[in-house]
Amino acid sequence: MFTNHPKIKINLIAPFMVFFNVSILFTACTSEKEVPKEIMNPNIILIITDDQGYGDLGFFGNPVIKTPTLDSLARNSTRLSQFYVSPVCAPTRSSLMTGRYSIRTGVYDTYNGGAIMSTDEKTIAEYLGESGYITGIFGKWHLGDTYPFRPMDQGFDVSLVHGGGGIGQPGDFYENYIKGDSSYFNPTLRLNGIKIQTRGYCSDVYTDHAIRFIEENVDNSFFLYLSYNAPHTPLQLPEEYYERYKNVPKELFLTDTLDGRNMLQDYWIEEAKRVYGMVSNIDDNLSRLFNILHSLKIENKTLVIFITDNGPQGNRYNAGLRSRKGSVYEGGIRVPSFWSWPGQINQDFDINVVTAHIDILPTILEICDIKPSSQNPLDGRSLWPLLNGEDEDFPDRDLIFHWIRGFPEPYHNIAVRSGNYKLVGNGSYLVPDNTFELFDIKSDPYELNDISGESPDMINALKGKFDDWYHDAINNEHLKPQRIIIGSEYENPVILNRNDTKGPMVKNWMSPTAIGYWDVSIASDGFYDVSMRFFRRLGPGMATFRVGTVQRTVRNLSDSTDMVSLHNINLLKGDYMLEGWYQYNSELYAPIYIEIAKNNKL
Repeated sequence: MFTNHPKIKINLIAPFMVFFNVSILFTACTSEKEVPKEIMNPNIILIITDDQGYGDLGFFGNPVIKTPTLDSLARNSTRLSQFYVSPVCAPTRSSLMTGRYSIRTGVYDTYNGGAIMSTDEKTIAEYLGESGYITGIFGKWHLGDTYPFRPMDQGFDVSLVHGGGGIGQPGDFYENYIKGDSSYFNPTLRLNGIKIQTRGYCSDVYTDHAIRFIEENVDNSFFLYLSYNAPHTPLQLPEEYYERYKNVPKELFLTDTLDGRNMLQDYWIEEAKRVYGMVSNIDDNLSRLFNILHSLKIENKTLVIFITDNGPQGNRYNAGLRSRKGSVYEGGIRVPSFWSWPGQINQDFDINVVTAHIDILPTILEICDIKPSSQNPLDGRSLWPLLNGEDEDFPDRDLIFHWIRGFPEPYHNIAVRSGNYKLVGNGSYLVPDNTFELFDIKSDPYELNDISGESPDMINALKGKFDDWYHDAINNEHLKPQRIIIGSEYENPVILNRNDTKGPMVKNWMSPTAIGYWDVSIASDGFYDVSMRFFRRLGPGMATFRVGTVQRTVRNLSDSTDMVSLHNINLLKGDYMLEGWYQYNSELYAPIYIEIAKNNKL
């Protein structure tokens, strides 16, 4: 599902930086049995951080990090203490937006073309927008950067986002990529499809715009998706936040590590200091945000949800959970989940039921009395009966986790959670049953005791559950190529970035020689101009551009160039594989991006 005509427009605001710390105040909450009619359409703020692990909060016992705002939120919220996400970011985000397993949405990876969500999916923003909400996203989208996959095409009235999967990555805007170790400062972002130059640190910029969004829509019901790209690498942060942790004694970092051993290399300690500084910056920004809710007197009509997208990317304190980002062990997929709605949801209350990212959309739909679409059946279930204390016997269900580079494989980094049991597979499709691990998470939350030898029947049963899920999910039609549309009225020119390039060489996506291709649709016959930009300056050579069977080559005689242009290429409407490369001496070089524009010449 996608839309192209936002209900409102906002002024292009000049980003500003405001620094102050105010303690957040949450009023005492009581549990209600149903959503009162007068607040059937609460404001909804969904906050997600990037690569912040379960242990990257003071609330969960981290002896170093200072997160007073998030700790206060945790104490005054209902906490989903067994809340799960995907092992990596784009799959988690597609499940958040749709209430479905990421593989069903067409998202199967973080790059190599695997982070483009099908436009047939219906997002939270589309559901809420159809019900009169004003919708906004600020920060990381990571589900497609070109029409028709952008957040502005997927139901968001206001969108301020970076490109690709992270600021400064090869899939982000070139202006950020070339800045290297300062890309998080004054980043180039896209506001409602238009590139703008912002001022300030990225997390501050997102929060500034989010606050302005709230202020401008205080009299409307709004959905705010505040999606920080911190503390994802590169670990760039304002100096004042690094200084908070610079001189913390080494021994304080040795309390717990992801593999359960009390030793860390100096490299990991230095990384943890930078991560903690980035999280403290987010904490201060959330203090500003929550104080705006208080000053506008809309706390009681606002549901705030806080989660993170996967486990920590580095080796640091994780409250004893095993492993980290990318893994299906608990440390890779179990994250904080705090729900605050003063007067409607209990404060300082734990729900120890297995829940997941796929449950957020159906929960919001029930709260807002919106019926889900029958076109794409939901995998998640509404948690409202749990949140309002109505259903203490929430039925168990099976949850599936997986991730490798590319499409999922049996039984490579897969897990099945069923009741208290969790099956983990880290082999190939040919592995015998005795290579699986089995854990009783209720009695062994840190996955220290493999009981697979005691329960062969359970191994077979859970393996069968994965097999059934896999054969259904892998034949899902949304896994067909999600084609970037070129030459449409909605986006011209189109920039094809490295995040969406496909092919085996692109797994090494930082390499200048990572040759790949894009799946595209030419929207209409016409003449097109093409510019290819490369990672570094190259000497005299030959540039080749190919769309389907249409191929054009141009010789470059310059001694040093990083961009080659080709003009007036006649392309016909249709679906194609698009490629481009540059031959310099005997080596082929891949573009970091290709810009293609319909020039409307006859």
